[in-house]
Amino acid sequence: MLQMGENAAAATKNHHQNYNHQVFESFDDDGRLKRTGNVWTASAHIITAVIGSGVLSLAWAIAQLGWVAGPAVMFLFSFVTFYTSSLLTDCYRTADPVSGKRNYTYTDAVRSILGGAKFKACGLIQYLNLFGIAVGYTIAASISMMAIKRSNCFHENGEKSPCHTSSYPYMIMFGVMEIFMSQIPDFDQIWWLSTVAAVMSFTYSAIGLGLGIAQVAANGAFKGSLTGISIGTVTQTQKIWRSFQALGDIAFAYSYSVILIEIQDTIRSPPAESKTMKKAAKVSIAVTTAFYLLCGCMGYAAFGDFAPGNLLTGFGFYNPFWLLDIANAAIVVHLVGAYQVFCQPIYAFVEKQVAQRWPENYFLTKEFKIPIPGCGTYKLNLFRMVWRTGFVISTTVISMLLPFFNDVVGILGALGFWPLTVYFPVEMYIAQKRIAKWSTRWICLQMLSMACLVMSVVAGAGSIAGVMLDLKVYKPFYPTY
Repeated sequence: MLQMGENAAAATKNHHQNYNHQVFESFDDDGRLKRTGNVWTASAHIITAVIGSGVLSLAWAIAQLGWVAGPAVMFLFSFVTFYTSSLLTDCYRTADPVSGKRNYTYTDAVRSILGGAKFKACGLIQYLNLFGIAVGYTIAASISMMAIKRSNCFHENGEKSPCHTSSYPYMIMFGVMEIFMSQIPDFDQIWWLSTVAAVMSFTYSAIGLGLGIAQVAANGAFKGSLTGISIGTVTQTQKIWRSFQALGDIAFAYSYSVILIEIQDTIRSPPAESKTMKKAAKVSIAVTTAFYLLCGCMGYAAFGDFAPGNLLTGFGFYNPFWLLDIANAAIVVHLVGAYQVFCQPIYAFVEKQVAQRWPENYFLTKEFKIPIPGCGTYKLNLFRMVWRTGFVISTTVISMLLPFFNDVVGILGALGFWPLTVYFPVEMYIAQKRIAKWSTRWICLQMLSMACLVMSVVAGAGSIAGVMLDLKVYKPFYPTY
């Protein structure tokens, strides 16, 4: 009997040890469930984030720069983005790349490595950039909705018909749609929206590429020149400003650094997350650069100096009209989802600050449970409803006042590129690695940062000049086309 009792105790002990081992195996070093991401999932996330509406302006950007400078600038941006992404991956963990404290977001990394003042500056720039992206997406979505109407009008009445239409009703329609979508409380509840948006972005990009190839085949030759748009088509001054603006458009197409650490936080270890993320950055930037070159160069080859600012809505293409309608509908669906993905960090930040400051306020914190048949219970918060509705209305009104897709994209690219893609990653890397001031490596990194600052300033100036020129002939609330 004693022997049996000892055996039972030993079996129980082994069971507990196995159970504890299994529990330990199920969690990471920070107590969260084991991350399961790898090179391919991280690459997919990056490609999904990068290939967005920015691809539609690349044919126009290459048309301003020409066959030599256009692809060269694109390669330059891809190299800088890859290099600074590699620096940023080392900032996911503070102190030690294998066992250091994890930073879950970009701003967490800036706060833990650079401290308070730079953290506040980074947050301000990041949220301004995200607000600007919401404005840009509203403009792009309205242009695509308008393009569907015009495409069908041309099909019915012929390509010479005026088919005048205004973008404003479509902006309002998009805004109303986003007011409803913005009431989804949390980021983790819109994963399905991201998936749909990713499929849509590949759909319209592939259609744009296919139509460009078909147009080149129909022309029987590649259009365009080595130096870009010719003087005569535009003035010398316009050519300079447009070339600067093209830099901003290309920079916007590559902007994903702001969500890199969030993507890295999905990767399993070992090996160290930074090693996996560097491989993923290499794969994804190579894929997107190849895709961008194909889309941009084929659009330029198809239309030369007259490459439209938005490849699928500038009416370089008229037929097949149904394929254009599918592409523009895909853009709208993608932008509905992308708007929410980019705005969720702003929503979360404001709501967290308000809840911390006034935790007892009934209007701010009280949630009302509303049963929805077939969908469970929806938790309605009055402050969330009012604040998010106000936010969407403000982006819609600004879009209606500045409905210039290319210029806004250029400004966003210039605003986000230097601080978020170059300056903060370089400064965090220097602080992490304790690189001595005035050492060769420190000087090289600072030179890279300064060169990119100059590029951002030039691109921003070109885009603002573009807005000023557009405003001279622009009449608010009149038909855009």
